[in-house]
Amino acid sequence: MQIPLQITFHGIDHSDAAEERVREKVAKLEQFFDRITSCRVAIERNHKNSSQLHQKGERFHVRVDLTVPGSELVVKRDSDEHEDVYGALKGAFQAIERQLKEYVARSRGDVKSRAQA
Repeated sequence: MQIPLQITFHGIDHSDAAEERVREKVAKLEQFFDRITSCRVAIERNHKNSSQLHQKGERFHVRVDLTVPGSELVVKRDSDEHEDVYGALKGAFQAIERQLKEYVARSRGDVKSRAQA
């Protein structure tokens, strides 16, 4: 990666364990595609429906911005009421991995882009 990984926490305390999980997930993406330019991950407490937090538990919002040659891939994911921050991270990274695989397939010419269709 040309620009170092950026991980930010908003509205929650920094977690070494969550940061390590993010680093593991990004390393997996880099093994799949080694030309990632940058990656920014934001983890925050979801303040929507804050009156329900005490009843249903904390909800988290994860945003992953992945820059690759000629494109930026973005995933925004809110946890559901039964997920912790690790579940939210897992879902977000599954989604960004799917986007990255589609990007790689398009760049190889395996899949027609919508502009070509």
